[in-house]
Amino acid sequence: MSLPPAFLDELRARVPLAPVVGRRVKLVRAGREWKGCCPFHNEKTPSFYVNDDKGFYHCFGCGAHGDVIRFLTEQEGMGFIDAVKQLAAQAGMEVPSESPEARARAEVADTLQSLAGRAAEWFQTQLRSTAGAEARAYLDRRGVSAAMIKDFALGFSPDSRTALKTALKDAGEDKLVEAGLLGRSDDGQTYDRFRGRLMFPIRDRRGRVVGFGGRALGDIQPKYLNSADGPLFDKGRLLYNLDRAGPVAHKSGRLVVVEGYMDVIGVAQASIAELVAPLGTAMTETQLALAWRQVDEPILCFDGDGAGQRAALRACLRALPLLAPAKSLRIATLPPGEDPDDLVKRGGAPAFEAVLAAALPLSEYLWRSETEGQDTATPERRAAVRQRLKVHADAIADPSVRALYAADFNARFDALYFARPERPPRQPFVRGARYVAPLAGASPALRSRGLGNQTASGEVTALLVGLLTHPGLADRHGEALAALPLSDPRQAELRDAILSALAVRPDLESDALNADLVSRGVGGLADVTLKSNRLRFSFTRKDAPAEATARDFGMMVDTIAARTRIELELETATARFRSSLEDSDFERQQALLAERVEIDSAMMRLAESLRDD
Repeated sequence: MSLPPAFLDELRARVPLAPVVGRRVKLVRAGREWKGCCPFHNEKTPSFYVNDDKGFYHCFGCGAHGDVIRFLTEQEGMGFIDAVKQLAAQAGMEVPSESPEARARAEVADTLQSLAGRAAEWFQTQLRSTAGAEARAYLDRRGVSAAMIKDFALGFSPDSRTALKTALKDAGEDKLVEAGLLGRSDDGQTYDRFRGRLMFPIRDRRGRVVGFGGRALGDIQPKYLNSADGPLFDKGRLLYNLDRAGPVAHKSGRLVVVEGYMDVIGVAQASIAELVAPLGTAMTETQLALAWRQVDEPILCFDGDGAGQRAALRACLRALPLLAPAKSLRIATLPPGEDPDDLVKRGGAPAFEAVLAAALPLSEYLWRSETEGQDTATPERRAAVRQRLKVHADAIADPSVRALYAADFNARFDALYFARPERPPRQPFVRGARYVAPLAGASPALRSRGLGNQTASGEVTALLVGLLTHPGLADRHGEALAALPLSDPRQAELRDAILSALAVRPDLESDALNADLVSRGVGGLADVTLKSNRLRFSFTRKDAPAEATARDFGMMVDTIAARTRIELELETATARFRSSLEDSDFERQQALLAERVEIDSAMMRLAESLRDD
């Protein structure tokens, strides 16, 4: 049975070799590798080495050599397919069924990779030619050295619709289109996809060219253009420079994610090699997984402008469902208006290292993004901050990490907004001085009243006070009120008692309604509600105009109902995204979060406009 090379490559990438070998061989760390006594021959001095970066083992004693699949077939006697199935189950992958189509796809992938490699060599030749003068001048202005041009295999695509097509005409136009090197117009004509661009070869983890990024040199849009997604290239599953940065990251314990190709190259000139970049898109879940395979806490270092910081925050939000014990991110913030290449040119490697050293843990970054620069002068605005922090914690799938994030956010929120004033130090008694008794604490009645009201919604309390003050409001809004799911059972009990009383006697005035509630056994609850309300709206005042009271009461009911709906939908969307990690589910969750933030803002505006200050 023949399996697609792309599937086998993915399987080898997902299953680290050392843990598999370690089930049979006692391995010890030896620099970037592991070593132990060879399982294929008898030896007392270890000469058997396992390299996780390159995915192979080698014995210098007997010459045994292979990858994770071969280890199972040679050492454990498994057939090839059985070994693949076991490893696929371990990696959570489905083994593709053998078919003529699968064999054809495997052959196509090999052919396309070969074409991409040939194209990379041709682009490099063009950069060195007379036609590449403009590209060489651009690299010179950017300060890219000849060594970097060679190391990163930079090239140039002439401003021609047929130059590459002619150079690789033996491959056939259909194959070149499939490899993402040619485009096809609506009338079926083919043309060079990359024209007048500086070319950056994009390699897979094993160092094979699978696509290109092209940077426009003239007035061409878009500024950056990637190979088209296809059988060979998938921009969401690759990281630029991972084949070179991965081994260095394993050794240094650090991997830095920057925004663009030139950032990687510019910083590499300062001898900082463990940099990768997404391919012009927001970080995907697959790219995050690739980064986590190298180190436990990759550093995001995006540009200091608004777009760069939005990209960093979006990557953080995508990472939340994937967090696990020891797997997180750190976020480094560049000076405003600078990218990594600019920073290195201005201050050299020390300037960039200083930015990385100041990188924030993910939890700290999220906390600051939600609290710094925010107007939290009112309880409603502080509640909105707390709610956004809760959404971040709830997005984490791992229960232990989720609980710790929630606890951390809650503790910091309480410390920031509910900190008690420090008690002044006790002064020693001085003989002859006048004795001053210490201030007494809150009375038991006051403490019990505060504690008893902690779970109640302040907005719902205000609505209930509105009904007690203006019973006629139930005529228009009673049905909407009855449909509100109230989490506090006392609020629900009082709401139901009020609506029941007014259903029987719609003409009840305030005093008569309160007397009716006493007969129903909830008079004390009504009294506590009236006394505990801290929100002063038009509908909570007896002397407010009837028109304003009815309008404002309806606005409050509608806003609470909308927020309740959004909370339920957001909970469902977050759970769906945790399990699927699909872009569409992520976008739905983010849209609902934005809608919820807008509703919270509307609630704050309503509360502030109606509060009796």
